Amino acid sequence: MMEISLRELAELVDGKVIGDPAAKVSGLGSLDDATEGQITFLSNPKLVDKVVKTRATAVILPKGVDSFGRNVIETANPYLAFAKVLTLFSASPKTPLGVMDGSFVSDSAVLGADVTVYPGAYIGENVTIGDRVTIHPGVVIYAQTVLGNDVTLHSNVSIRERCRIGNRVIIHNGAVIGSDGFGYVPDGKSYYKIPQVGIVVIEDDVEIGANTTIDRAALDVTLIKRGVKIDNLVQVAHNCVVGEDTAIAAQSGLSGSSIIGRNVTISGQVATAGHVKVGDNIVLAGRCGVTGDLDQPGVYSGVPPIPHKDWLKASVLFARLPEMKKTIAMLEKRLAALEKHESTGV
Repeated sequence: MMEISLRELAELVDGKVIGDPAAKVSGLGSLDDATEGQITFLSNPKLVDKVVKTRATAVILPKGVDSFGRNVIETANPYLAFAKVLTLFSASPKTPLGVMDGSFVSDSAVLGADVTVYPGAYIGENVTIGDRVTIHPGVVIYAQTVLGNDVTLHSNVSIRERCRIGNRVIIHNGAVIGSDGFGYVPDGKSYYKIPQVGIVVIEDDVEIGANTTIDRAALDVTLIKRGVKIDNLVQVAHNCVVGEDTAIAAQSGLSGSSIIGRNVTISGQVATAGHVKVGDNIVLAGRCGVTGDLDQPGVYSGVPPIPHKDWLKASVLFARLPEMKKTIAMLEKRLAALEKHESTGV
């Protein structure tokens, strides 16, 4: 079991020790359940009373919060510190297993060093795979696909032909990369399929959730840029571009040729119309429907999107619409009576 001092942990998370820097911990637990020898964390100052009660050896706290005499690592971002500490304690060395019996690897495929290919995986012709790649059971990689280093493909992922995956990419169970874009031309009462001959490019440090689909471009590239994080059950249509460090929550859908900027937060069940542009540093609240371009940074809600503060005001009015309708109807009757009185004197 690994033990590490608070001094060493503070260096890892860019924090400051208050208390005994030589105190050691060997794991991480919640405020309620942590025991002696573990470290816990507090990210919400409203729960500070739990710091007094926790049995943990030390607590990661926001700056300026009362330590109540406990061993503390004080940091500007306790949640980020928690993630780094959890990574430290949960990481385990991976032993590469090579190409295991029951998998299929084309003779023309090129595999890097220290790879693991589990039984049931299929690697097609002229595929190139980097070093330290892990390919779980049921993964299918079509011909001429390129994977970088330190990629993990979980079970039943499908990577279609000629797509390119960068370094340190994680793709979770059942995701499909490079399926045909939804492209058809009306032909009388039927539809004529437009061949989808482009590819998907996924840059470095991207993570893609389970059962998410990213369609190949009609002609060029559907591009997921560096550091993007995509949740489960997300649809990214053909020719979309998603900017660096953007996060997309579950059940959202980007229509064809949507352009999403950097550091955008797309909440659950958000939808974009085709060919819209969303600028950098924008937050789209849940169920937002983007029907036109958004340029100014800020938080937006509704369909079509408006600044979130305005949407909150409108929501209050919306709840009062039945009452307002009755009031308007009453005022209309009174106005009609006044007009009749002025015209007839009755």
